[in-house]
Amino acid sequence: MRPSSLRVQAGQQAFTRISQHGLQPDDISLMLGASGGPKWFVLYGLDRYLAGEFFQGRTQPLQLLGSSAGAWRFGCLSQQDPVGAIDRFAKAYSTLCYPKDAGIDLITSISATVMDAIYPTDAEVDQVLHNPLVKLNLIVARQQQPHRPEPRQQLKQLLLAAGANLLSPKLLHRFYQRVVFSTPDQPSLFAQVPHELQTLTRQTLRPALMASGSIPLVMHPVLDPAGLPQGAYLDGGILDYHISLPLDTDGLILYPHFYPYLVPGWFDKSLKWRRSRGPLLSKTVLLSPSTSWVQSLSLQKIPDRKDFSKLTDTQRLSYWAEVLEKSHQLAEDLKQGNYQLELLR
Repeated sequence: MRPSSLRVQAGQQAFTRISQHGLQPDDISLMLGASGGPKWFVLYGLDRYLAGEFFQGRTQPLQLLGSSAGAWRFGCLSQQDPVGAIDRFAKAYSTLCYPKDAGIDLITSISATVMDAIYPTDAEVDQVLHNPLVKLNLIVARQQQPHRPEPRQQLKQLLLAAGANLLSPKLLHRFYQRVVFSTPDQPSLFAQVPHELQTLTRQTLRPALMASGSIPLVMHPVLDPAGLPQGAYLDGGILDYHISLPLDTDGLILYPHFYPYLVPGWFDKSLKWRRSRGPLLSKTVLLSPSTSWVQSLSLQKIPDRKDFSKLTDTQRLSYWAEVLEKSHQLAEDLKQGNYQLELLR
């Protein structure tokens, strides 16, 4: 058998359960999706398999919780045809091109076209809102200051927030409010976590998803969206980059992820000592590409936003297409049980 493309790590409770019974769909009550832009292309095959086959036939609700790219993915997987929706998303996102001199206005408007691919009509929105089994939750950050976020002021706030985060991540809430958007009539995951809860509606779903992926200084925040408190709403990854919170859920937590570790917040990316560990991850099953699989790619790297500047459009589109195609290997190895279960510490 060839080396596995998939690494599977499980926290203590999850490890014990899977060791005894295998990875069973009905044991999972929550799936998480991290921020990370084009990194999610390595998970494309897993998303198609999980939504289109693995979770088919379940009778108990499955909650999805994502930030930024994870929220956009789950905005697809909670539709009536999740595979068709994730295919539209992958095509629209992986073929994005921006003029070399594109400013924030143009980048924002071009990026918004991806939302049109995810929700071509209101019918897809209604499918998410009224899905009886797959329940969407997403995280957005709202700036705390009352004035409009001009780029210079936004940069100043980011620098101040980074400094505060270095002292303590709890200080970030002086700068950004965690806003959790959820489809109607479902139990909250966030009893232990400071947040503001908003219900997703036909009016708020698109702007909430757009805001969750609005990268600071790269895209404009979503300002004063209709039906919501006034303010500037932006990338949920600022607070929850790789979601690793004390969430209230009875079953296991499935986490398809591009790395074998979790970075709590956007400002923690360069802080190697800031990693999520221990009892917090006890119920978590972390799926990630193996080192050998990443090395098998022609550029031997997971895609990221730097590809826009470091590669020509031709090189980038070709590489991203390669990663999307090869990502199906992760799904096949999960399906066939071709992996070694490890304890997530």
